[in-house]
Amino acid sequence: MASLPRSDALTDQSQSVSLAAMSLIRGLFWILLFAFFTFCFVVLFEYGTHDFANGFQKEFERVKAFAQQAAHPSKSDKNDKARK
Repeated sequence: MASLPRSDALTDQSQSVSLAAMSLIRGLFWILLFAFFTFCFVVLFEYGTHDFANGFQKEFERVKAFAQQAAHPSKSDKNDKARK
């Protein structure tokens, strides 16, 4: 009787494929999903269920303005930092 080669692995390593890009996309998806639901929770906590839609719009505009200001600080902000 011929003996087969013994292997501890359950799958053949030559046939496995690693998709690093897919794991990055999956990780980014979960981070974005977490951020979205966290934002929704904050809006729900602040405005309640009766004014959720208006609160969502207000808070989204506030976050958008903050992000724009952080990305492109005004010249007066730069002058204030230079003085300190």
